[in-house]
Amino acid sequence: MASDKILVEASGGIGKITFNNPAKLNAVSMEMWSAVDEALTTFEAQGDVRVLILTGAGGKAFVSGADISKFESERASKDAQAAYAAQTKQVYDRIETFPKPTIALINGYCIGGGLNLAMVCDIRICSEKSRFALPAAKLGIGYGYDALRRLMAVMGPGATRDICFSARQLSAGEAYARRIVDQVLPEEALDSAAMDYAARIAGNAPLTLAAMKFITAELLKNPDDRDMARCAELAEACFNSGDFIEGRRAFMEKRKPAFTGT
Repeated sequence: MASDKILVEASGGIGKITFNNPAKLNAVSMEMWSAVDEALTTFEAQGDVRVLILTGAGGKAFVSGADISKFESERASKDAQAAYAAQTKQVYDRIETFPKPTIALINGYCIGGGLNLAMVCDIRICSEKSRFALPAAKLGIGYGYDALRRLMAVMGPGATRDICFSARQLSAGEAYARRIVDQVLPEEALDSAAMDYAARIAGNAPLTLAAMKFITAELLKNPDDRDMARCAELAEACFNSGDFIEGRRAFMEKRKPAFTGT
């Protein structure tokens, strides 16, 4: 389902999904989640896209959560709420397990569902003015296992309970201290620095990136749930690839490698 509130573009190995609802601080509707789902399918199939950026338009917010004005039409009944929850879970799960590196580029408010969205990305980069919160307790909204699991994995139990119980906003500095974000930059440097970083990732070997993404995700699981055979298979595939040959030759010839993902 296409939506003018979700912008999709790709250039130089970098895919980009922009939440484009600035009048509502990029609050997200069901239609928007469906459009993101479609964009993920497109980017996953594009071999020339090596890294994915998710960001918000307008310079005031990444994503401020669900569009509350849509609750009566999208989440008023039990069945409607179940459908909404299923769609958002599908998008969060797809980004968390997306086979290519993902970057949340945050400039401004990162609230509720926006924080959940950021936490499913591999890397989070924000501006100094950014603010983070999980205001569910102020709205009577239930947050399930997966959302709290992701927060707990990054922040630890005490900090997770703090942000959940108090529903308070965190500054960019506190978010960095609590490992919610990996880099904090001046607003004027944010876009260029993030694009440079994404380009650096896009220039690396795709098979190696895919293997590292899968294996680091497995490391976060309980030992009994880890797919060790798949981890070994992905690592071995790197050594058997043409990119491994190209990487060696480029190093010896003191040039930039031209990886193809094969």
